[in-house]
Amino acid sequence: MTDQPNTPRPVPERFLASKATLRLDRFMTVVIRFGGIGIIIAVIGIFVFILAEILPLFGGATVNHGEDYPLNITDAAIMGVDEWAQKPFFFQGGAKLSLADLSNGGKIENITLNLPQDTTPSAWKLDSKSNRVVLGTADGRIGSFKVEYKSESNDDKQTVTANVKMENFVPIGIAGKPITAVGYGDGGGAKVIAAIQDVDGKPQVHVQCVREKRGLMGAGKPEVVGKFDLTSDIEGKPVRLLASSVGDSILIADDKGVIYNFFFTNGTTNELRQKFQPFAKDSNPTLSTMDYVFGDVSVVVTGAEGHQEVWSLYNQSIEREGKRLDVRLYGKIKEFPKLENAATFFAANLRNKTFLTGHGHYASLRYTTTEDIRWHDTLPFEIQHGVMDAKAEHLLLLDKKGSLHRFETHDPHPEAGWRAFFGKNWYEGASQPAYTWQATGGTDDFEPKLSLTPLIIGSLKGTLYALLFALPIALLAAIYTSCFLPPQIKTIVKPAMEIMASLPSVVLGFLAGLWLAPLIEDKVPSLILTIVAVPTGIMLLGLGYTKLPNTFRARVPAGNEYLILVVPLFIIAWIAWSLGPWVESWAFVVKEPTTGKAIADFRLWWPQVTGASFDQRNSLVVGFMMGFAVIPIIYTITEDALSNVPSQIKAASLALGATRWQMVRSVVIPVASAGIFSALMIGFGRAVGETMIVVMATGNTPVMDLNIFSGMRTLAANIAVELPEAAVHSTHYRTLFFGAAVLFLLTFLLNTVAELLRHRLREKFKIV
Repeated sequence: MTDQPNTPRPVPERFLASKATLRLDRFMTVVIRFGGIGIIIAVIGIFVFILAEILPLFGGATVNHGEDYPLNITDAAIMGVDEWAQKPFFFQGGAKLSLADLSNGGKIENITLNLPQDTTPSAWKLDSKSNRVVLGTADGRIGSFKVEYKSESNDDKQTVTANVKMENFVPIGIAGKPITAVGYGDGGGAKVIAAIQDVDGKPQVHVQCVREKRGLMGAGKPEVVGKFDLTSDIEGKPVRLLASSVGDSILIADDKGVIYNFFFTNGTTNELRQKFQPFAKDSNPTLSTMDYVFGDVSVVVTGAEGHQEVWSLYNQSIEREGKRLDVRLYGKIKEFPKLENAATFFAANLRNKTFLTGHGHYASLRYTTTEDIRWHDTLPFEIQHGVMDAKAEHLLLLDKKGSLHRFETHDPHPEAGWRAFFGKNWYEGASQPAYTWQATGGTDDFEPKLSLTPLIIGSLKGTLYALLFALPIALLAAIYTSCFLPPQIKTIVKPAMEIMASLPSVVLGFLAGLWLAPLIEDKVPSLILTIVAVPTGIMLLGLGYTKLPNTFRARVPAGNEYLILVVPLFIIAWIAWSLGPWVESWAFVVKEPTTGKAIADFRLWWPQVTGASFDQRNSLVVGFMMGFAVIPIIYTITEDALSNVPSQIKAASLALGATRWQMVRSVVIPVASAGIFSALMIGFGRAVGETMIVVMATGNTPVMDLNIFSGMRTLAANIAVELPEAAVHSTHYRTLFFGAAVLFLLTFLLNTVAELLRHRLREKFKIV
């Protein structure tokens, strides 16, 4: 009896999997599935963490209205506050100082000031950094008092106490004449005291420079080293004074809105260094406010019509007595949106370049560096005075009815924003707007510079020069290895190239910075000549080889032609390297700046001819060493792609009469183009993400040029160098995470475009 046609034959037992194998297979399937899901969750978690660090950088200031205190102070001339915003003080122009205890409902404590007898204050100025109130009297004297605060914590309750310290009063200018405006700058060893006096209806400006000699035993006795009457230098009627905290200069504004910048050399001589008018085009060019922001390098001026500008000191080239000199003068660097009316109050932040300003019911927080309005609002009361505490955590606004309003502020990242990261900003001390990265500084009044543009340029610059060196060598070596080299030699060459990829980048960076950079510093002409001569010599040798008789070429086994070229190639390289000094003495001659003597030195010739810098650790060094790190990756993937081209296609092209090079050019490379393109993109990713080589071989300086003889700073190197030192959750810390996100986005976009191109190449050159 025969089997039915549809009856399945039993599977032999030897082909059946055991139950243990099936259980293991099911278990591994679950493990792999959960592993893949876990990887996806981990990647999403990383992105969520990075976004959580980045997003706060792009938020504005948060200002919340807190408590109100009906203090009934309607005639305050000056308002100041302690760093905890617990006990503000109010000076009302007489011999009384009022302290309001906000922790006790705003209870007022009045303190009598020990002023000189038979006189009254006629002018006053607050130095918020030290809570010093400078007073000018009706009889022509200047003095001051300081409000010193102390905080104590008992049983989790903070108690702030205040102590008023009176300081000396000294005569200035014309004795017995009232002072209408005062200025005081204290630089420690150098002090400047300025006053505008009303002398029989005509204002005069008088300045005294004081010096304290400091030694091992501390500061000596203050001594007046210079007295100056500046009235004749001022064309209009002087109305405002501003003294620098360094104690070497003052700004005077007249009733026409003209500002005069006086500088005092050693306190013994004075110089009208500059005269400028911020709002000359306005119908009313007078000033409503003129105050320094944090650091006392930039001054914010507000016009009577509400225009607001920032003028800062920086070196400017001027002609004086027939000579061009670089002098530090004021120049306009910022312009804020116009206020509706003239500003009536101004308070500078003591932590950064933020300031509080406004008029009437309107208040605004503005940040100088980026010209950003951090917060603004129209309030239900008319503002008389406004201050910020030293921690910038509170705003105190005193209205015209005498009530004090306390606001809580939160603005941890005013330095950040799209303009800060990618815009061209005019920083203090700079002669023009620039893209600059300098996240930290040596002083408290440092202005953070957080432009990522030079880091992006540096990343692309390092990648460019590395690929310029690596691509020709890696691609041509892969083509030769795959299509021309004998198999027995290939089995040695390819593993050796793959072993090169295992070299640690820190070792390559060490070699680049300490060995290669000094080696080629004074041998650039030799290097350039060798780079040109070697490929040219190879092509000429190859051309010459094709002209040899066929009988001779037939004796050379296919793929072993390189043996004939090795010795001549080394000779060409040696000759080119040896001719470098001769070429330098002929083509790269300059005059030494000090002696005027002609000297052959490429390191001097390059800056003089091109205007670009020449650094020992530069992009040329990075190109060589980072290219050396990239070559094995590109070579291996390219060689695999070329070797995977079916041998039948190669044989068919050769059978049709194509030469080996024609076969490679017309058949192998097009078919393998998708794989070659993938190798290029992987090499690009390896180069753009490199860290240690760039850190050790470039000087790690953020610059905005493609000069091959200057260094760079890349995004990856910047993160590696600065992240360990950045305070957690600070603007600097979050900006480094943002730089990592920019690096990821840059590579993601390029890889996406590359994938699309690779797909098109695969479709275009697919065999089946």
